[in-house]
Amino acid sequence: MRFLPTDEQRDFAASLDAMLTAAGTPAVLRAWAAGDPGPGRALWGRLGGAGVFALAVPEAYEGMGPLPVELAHAFVEVGRHAVPGPLVETVAAGALLAALAGRGETGPAKRFLPGIAEGTTVATLAVDEVSPYALDPDAADLVFVVRGAELRLAPGHEELRISADPVRRLARPVAGGELLAAGPAVTAAARQAREWALLATAAQALGVGRGLLDRTVAYAKQRTQFGAPIGSFQAVKHRLADTLLALEFARPLLFGAALTFASGDLAAAKVTAGEAARTAAATALQVHGAIGYTEELDLSLWLRKARPLRDAWGTPSWCRSQVLATRR
Repeated sequence: MRFLPTDEQRDFAASLDAMLTAAGTPAVLRAWAAGDPGPGRALWGRLGGAGVFALAVPEAYEGMGPLPVELAHAFVEVGRHAVPGPLVETVAAGALLAALAGRGETGPAKRFLPGIAEGTTVATLAVDEVSPYALDPDAADLVFVVRGAELRLAPGHEELRISADPVRRLARPVAGGELLAAGPAVTAAARQAREWALLATAAQALGVGRGLLDRTVAYAKQRTQFGAPIGSFQAVKHRLADTLLALEFARPLLFGAALTFASGDLAAAKVTAGEAARTAAATALQVHGAIGYTEELDLSLWLRKARPLRDAWGTPSWCRSQVLATRR
């Protein structure tokens, strides 16, 4: 079986990498964490212009999708550069509206999907079956909420809560708001939205892990001890090699899941990528020593993402239960 990205997919990922490198995401992250979403929104618009948010939106609503493999490539780059904001949630909201449209509820899709696909609309989504909290509702234009079998547009949110990652701000949406759809179609669409969220989160976690490893390898080459780079020491080499293996093991599971889009494969990709990112964070912290804890070092911006992404949209135990359920 040939399992390689196409030239177009490689070029797409490379163009995103170049754009995000030039954007200087650490400064964008620090502004977002301080409550200034302006630079992040500007970057969001550029990602929208590159077509990232159109990948999960059908062509009938100004999108290019559904293209899960291309979305996985895009979110690996988004994670590698630690782009802030409810990126996964916007993709999931788009998938939810598209799924509703496929079941005859076309009104919300016609109203909201073109803006999501173009990147002019930032959306976030809370599904009560997953979590009562919405990510970054203060920076989003639209806060969608699925409670039971109802989809509503929340009229606001409660007080923000700081998560382990200061760039990920959480709040409960206020009850009530405009009812957009209700019934079994909402339940089914929410399930489909979660599958897209699992894929995007797995890709983002893999990218975060890769970003951590790249920075750790660079540091190990330049930091010297006893007159030699610490990367030349066998113990450090082994730790870095184990981290690389964990990330490389997660990669085919991610793209395999993007191809099959089967529930068990998506859960397997999510848990494996999340654990690989956690391993990369632990390695980065150990190799950097005490400096790894400091706020001033950009490494901390990546370190704090690994744990929340591991649990977002499905804890490791939940993902493993899904894998087992599909193998019986």
